[in-house]
Amino acid sequence: MKPLAAIDALWLYLETADTPMHVGALHLLDAPAGGGDLFDAVRRHLGARLGTSPVFSRRLRPLPLALANPLWIDGRVDMSYHLKRVRLPAPGTLRELETTVARLHARRLDRRRPLWQFYLIEGLADGGYALYSKLHHAAIDGAAGVVLAQALLDAEPLAVATDELAGGGAPAAEPAPGTMKLLAAALAHNGRAGLDLLQQAPALARAAVGALKGAGGGVVAAWARHFGLAPETVFNRAIDGRRSVATASLPLVPLREIAAAREATVNDVVLTIVGGALRGYLLARDALPAKPLLAAMPVSLRASGDRQMNTQATMAQASLATDIADPLERLRVIHHAAAVAKAMSHGLQPAFGLSLPSLGLPWLIGAAATLWGGGLAERLPRLANVVVSNVPGPPMPLYIAGARLRTWWPLSIVEHGLGLNVTVMRYVDSLDFGLVAAQRLVPDAAPLAQALRTAFDELAAVALPPQKRKRAPAKPRGAKRTAAAPARAPRRARGRPHDAD
Repeated sequence: MKPLAAIDALWLYLETADTPMHVGALHLLDAPAGGGDLFDAVRRHLGARLGTSPVFSRRLRPLPLALANPLWIDGRVDMSYHLKRVRLPAPGTLRELETTVARLHARRLDRRRPLWQFYLIEGLADGGYALYSKLHHAAIDGAAGVVLAQALLDAEPLAVATDELAGGGAPAAEPAPGTMKLLAAALAHNGRAGLDLLQQAPALARAAVGALKGAGGGVVAAWARHFGLAPETVFNRAIDGRRSVATASLPLVPLREIAAAREATVNDVVLTIVGGALRGYLLARDALPAKPLLAAMPVSLRASGDRQMNTQATMAQASLATDIADPLERLRVIHHAAAVAKAMSHGLQPAFGLSLPSLGLPWLIGAAATLWGGGLAERLPRLANVVVSNVPGPPMPLYIAGARLRTWWPLSIVEHGLGLNVTVMRYVDSLDFGLVAAQRLVPDAAPLAQALRTAFDELAAVALPPQKRKRAPAKPRGAKRTAAAPARAPRRARGRPHDAD
């Protein structure tokens, strides 16, 4: 038994029918050589890798009356639930794929089981496959997801074991602990956490004071210019459970060249492109506020080599400089704002990993989440307009059951008051963008994906010499966006995909 840490449990308490708290990924796959039933091969592949991480076999065991954080215990893995087959409606273009995945991403995971699911998607127009996966954020963060994927996937198209549990499989589930044992474990955890908090309080106070002194008045003034409260936009209202999903892939090499030429980081360039995309999207709808949009940006606290399957991140504000039309000037302002945010947060890192007592926390946060979704999200001042996350991924192509992953589009979470999430994964030679939006606020996310490509082209046109410019692809590698229409023309899926709930 292992109690959930405070930050991991937070994702459970914030979850409602309208706000599922899982993260996911969408991959286009090349069929493996030799043919055969890829679904059966993936099932055997997953079965053989279940022992590579406790994420696959542990499940939640809540405490009586939800007195404190639940505990992780061993659970049984039922592959008929954890892996499902989906067939797209005709014509099976990227548009049908995104519509189908939006519906799958809106479904909550069953807390009575280990908190993960995979879907193998068939019926793509180009004859290939897609794989959609989701895992609860209480079990994993973006960096841990990459570690888990690299353990699950292969660097070469290896043959699949014939025995479903070859290589160890999932450990056998132990008998569920009794009520008294659960309470004892929770009380012991809370006692240790309370003592730790008391011992660390003086050091945390000194760190906060030191961070403000170290930043200096100039940095504080600069922070006030760049940050503060976010303006009101169409993305910042209460949401329901429906989602819209879109994807885009941008070439990595020119992005790195832009960053090097302007003495910026790749993350600065990503924020500049996202800011340009949101500026163009809102201008086209006569909805761009005069004040620049702010992003909530997860910042990983994971040490190099740390392979724990939990959440180790905090949130920081990032300026998107949407009030600036010139892409180069936008990049300069974003780069300066990022340096200011880093200076302000320096020295506070010890507070982020602190273990906190959780007695009564499920009731308090659950009640707060209900009030937030009931209207507070639209009435209170906001600190961010969108979530933007940039996750480093594997630099080499990976395989599952012999099938190569062509793309790695990450898909994340939206919340009341934060109805748009843009997550970026660096995979091989591209940056793969996954956009998840509340359908109530953004009925169709495809124009946002196109706006990202346009913003990239605009930045490359002024930041790179002609011989190094490379236009953003109108469609991902190997995928068909529509049967006959150009990439910009939206197309609705015909019928519903065939899959099991």
